[in-house]
Amino acid sequence: MIGWRGAIPPEWVDYNGHLRDAFYLLIFSYAVDGLMDEIGLDARSRERTGLTLFTLEAHINYLHEVKLGAAVEARIQIMAMDRKRLQLYLTLHPEGEAQVMAASEQMLLQVNLEGPKSAAFTPQTKAALERITAAQQDWPAPEYAGRKIAL
Repeated sequence: MIGWRGAIPPEWVDYNGHLRDAFYLLIFSYAVDGLMDEIGLDARSRERTGLTLFTLEAHINYLHEVKLGAAVEARIQIMAMDRKRLQLYLTLHPEGEAQVMAASEQMLLQVNLEGPKSAAFTPQTKAALERITAAQQDWPAPEYAGRKIAL
């Protein structure tokens, strides 16, 4: 699923003419917002239920330069889920192309803001996640998932 599309604005570009490293994570964060809208955790639902997603961990692999004005899209693959967590694989691409510019593996937790405390997915959210996962069953295995930093 495509979680976010846009062009790289000047304020996101560094002194080398490349997308600043922090803005890769911002793009992936916006993509997760798109996923949240898709699974019923949109702004109105969050306000009504107090349920939202928190990011517990994120790893980013910077694979190719992304430059000013580039039209890009962030895609999301659900790798795994349990009753309240999601393991996601996000990739950044030139819009409509296969080339992967960056990849991020993330672990998210559903949280009830009243606590705040972790909370199980509602049946509706779980069904939406299962629908997306089923649609992605033939997607290739995430190439950069499970990596660790080491010399």
